[in-house]
Amino acid sequence: MKRLVIPAALALLVAACSSTPEGGDQSGAPVESRAGGPSVATVTTGGVDGGRLPAVLTDPKSILSKRSVYFDYDSYEVKAEYKDLVTAHAKFLTENRQFRMLIQGNTDERGSREYNLALGQKRADAIKKMMALLGAREDQLEAVSLGEEKPKNEGHGEAAWAENRRGDMLYSGEF
Repeated sequence: MKRLVIPAALALLVAACSSTPEGGDQSGAPVESRAGGPSVATVTTGGVDGGRLPAVLTDPKSILSKRSVYFDYDSYEVKAEYKDLVTAHAKFLTENRQFRMLIQGNTDERGSREYNLALGQKRADAIKKMMALLGAREDQLEAVSLGEEKPKNEGHGEAAWAENRRGDMLYSGEF
């Protein structure tokens, strides 16, 4: 008889300690409501309308329509063949102080994520420094790294990688 009493007492004790939610309220975690809160202000680009860039920036015959500077593998030196392009954009910025430029540094897919972000930043900074030396104001220029996140060519060979090792120059309204 003792053999049956002890297990039965333990089973009653375990059953008495268990709990189940009452009321059937199985809703998830509360969600913050932002209705009626402060509104988000619209960002403006200093009076420059991106839809109306000057024709000189979009005309395919103009050097200013070209916006990419390509780099050698594992390098952030602006090659001689792109110095005229960077000079033309710096001249445009010095003559049009209302414009801002975002320079995006890109890399190919080789290398670690951290390495590619650092190399992309060095490429963007190299273009930015060259433009600043040529007369563009610091507050007109912003340099960021995209690393390997925005490839121009999705391929996995040298030709694709060469297209992805670049710095892209975007004017206000294009970014």
